[in-house]
Amino acid sequence: MTRPTGYEPLFTLKPAAPDIWIADGGWIRFYGLPFPTRMTVVRLACGGLWVHSPVADQGRLAGAVAELGPVRHLIAPNWIHYAWVPDWQARFPQAVIWGSPGVVARAKSRGVALHLDHELSDAPPDDWEGQIDQLLADSGTHREVVFHHRASRTLILTDLIENFEPAKMPWWALPLLKLGRVCDPDGRMPRDMAASFRLRRAHLREVVETMIGWAPDRVILAHGRWYARDGVGELRRAFRDVIPG
Repeated sequence: MTRPTGYEPLFTLKPAAPDIWIADGGWIRFYGLPFPTRMTVVRLACGGLWVHSPVADQGRLAGAVAELGPVRHLIAPNWIHYAWVPDWQARFPQAVIWGSPGVVARAKSRGVALHLDHELSDAPPDDWEGQIDQLLADSGTHREVVFHHRASRTLILTDLIENFEPAKMPWWALPLLKLGRVCDPDGRMPRDMAASFRLRRAHLREVVETMIGWAPDRVILAHGRWYARDGVGELRRAFRDVIPG
């Protein structure tokens, strides 16, 4: 049985916006710390589904997703979010697999065979152009593609902001999470990730300004409490050291 994360029910689709659902997964460990996880599902205009950072397929999750429509795209949005993509690929072999630069090498280094059909870039492919905007944030170490669903004005991030709720985290992890600047209500880009952009500050500023320019109403995160309202305000708060004032 999966240990509770505070985001129950787990492995269950939950409406987040028109044609968008989330599913909270169980705990993972990164740098020895426990992380709650979250995936996002978008139904495209064609009726096909776009699945971002899939979590473990437990319970009836994959079946519930399939009931929404055919799974057309599986997304590994950054270089460290890939763990369950092969399982979903096996479940939905007709799906096209997309991944950020560096994710295949990272997976291989951890003994995971990950096959991509296409690498993600700044340019949305024809499959979702005009529906989902995207942009690559690349520090040279951390590579993450951010997405914006136009119709619902929903920004979908992976690790560029993390926002762990202290009451839902183990007490012993809180000092490190606070040091990393990733605790609710002021979750931000993790400190080590922000440091990786120190030589690419102008690029990061352009990414943040573009996300703000999309004017999202909500921001879905992969870890911790996501923002159901005031998306632009949350971006300005979280990236205040990148675009001060």
